[in-house]
Amino acid sequence: MKRMWKGAAAALALSFVCSAPAAAYEAFSGPLGLLYSDKSKAFDGYTLVAPLQTNVTYLMDMDGNIINEWTCDTTPFYSELLPNGNLIRHGRLPDAWPAYGGVSGVLQEYDWSGNKVWEYKMFTPGVEVSHHTFEVMPNGNYMLLGWEHKSYDEMVKAGRDVNLPGHSVFKDGMKINGRMVEGIWPDFVREINRQGETVWEWHVWDHLGKGPDKIDINVFLTPKRSPVQAGPDWTHFNGVSYNPNTDQVALTSRNLGEVYIIDKKTGNIVSRWGNPANYGEGKFPSGYYDDGDTELFGPHAPDWTSDTTVSIFDNGDARLSANYSRAVEVDVTTGKIVWQWRPADVGTTPSNFYTATQGGCQKLPNGNWLITSTNTGGHTIEVTPDKEIVWEFINPLGRGNKVYATSGKHGQTGQFMVHKSLRYAKDDPRFAGKDMSVKRKLMPEGTPNWVELLQFQSAPSELPKKR
Repeated sequence: MKRMWKGAAAALALSFVCSAPAAAYEAFSGPLGLLYSDKSKAFDGYTLVAPLQTNVTYLMDMDGNIINEWTCDTTPFYSELLPNGNLIRHGRLPDAWPAYGGVSGVLQEYDWSGNKVWEYKMFTPGVEVSHHTFEVMPNGNYMLLGWEHKSYDEMVKAGRDVNLPGHSVFKDGMKINGRMVEGIWPDFVREINRQGETVWEWHVWDHLGKGPDKIDINVFLTPKRSPVQAGPDWTHFNGVSYNPNTDQVALTSRNLGEVYIIDKKTGNIVSRWGNPANYGEGKFPSGYYDDGDTELFGPHAPDWTSDTTVSIFDNGDARLSANYSRAVEVDVTTGKIVWQWRPADVGTTPSNFYTATQGGCQKLPNGNWLITSTNTGGHTIEVTPDKEIVWEFINPLGRGNKVYATSGKHGQTGQFMVHKSLRYAKDDPRFAGKDMSVKRKLMPEGTPNWVELLQFQSAPSELPKKR
């Protein structure tokens, strides 16, 4: 079969109308579950999916069947599998505050059978809270992102010019989600061991200043993003990745539009990419279709792909030239893009693949890429190095742990969102000794076979001859 239409399009009730938009089209309604699978080109394995609005995380095969699932006591933000096959996840504590996007508060481990075996709480009201993703270290430690509180007076003493246009950290605080937040909450990174002891930390607050190796406290969100450019959630880091070969840490900042490479031994910023105007070596976006020298707009999910290259999910949040998301692999030593996947690469208009928040990408062992778009409901595609879509899935598990075959509002409601799906090889040591048989089908009984229904064959070159 020749793939003529991307599956995430209209299908409601017992009948649906099919149009033929280009591949990678983002839809806000339509079929859920497995939509397309080219097994001859896809990387064979198991996909871990952690819906943000449920307390269930599941592992499924290439056909969308459940191999294992974990029911946890909190909703997740990010999850992955440990080398022993256990689930490690960032869970959201109900009282974790400040409640910016990505707030978590607790790191939890569940065994293969779904029993909680370990957790580390990182939430002290008014002092610090963990958020977003984490990194499993080769030595068994964990590296977590955190926000820490600095008072208004500390911020001013550190050099913030409160008279700058757009400044929005006020002496009497700022109301966020119905609660007053005082001061500013810059990011830090903490490495802990299994005993919960801190063994290493890195703080934005320790690296304030001007120049390529510093973070300027008076650089806010790029001017075109919002009239309120610098609230308490100033830097908003959202991803961390460790390279044991170079002893370097990669960090992404959504609000500053950059990836930072930190030398773990010295704590120095040794390279950065995405927004050179932040340190006086580039031009900010300034007007219609003018992105300046900015490369990253609200990025997420850094992962080392070699000792010099990092993959990043570039959301494209308020990109002036066009709102589109992409997966990009960049050499952080040269700033050269070595690979990327964009809507334009598959012949569709830019906005047809776009998630303003969250999302991630994973480079697979065969060179394919697993790309997760969050806004339209946990939409995950697998593409080849030649940028052909070979697998496509939209998470059907929503609030109340209910599974849906279709939804008329899966993008608008946010109930099917997934931060980042992950693919593991079938022969991954994580699964050694585990029961990898199909436990049940993910989709309800009687659900249409979308993989078959959402594919079209080219018309035959000639009609069959009459007998």
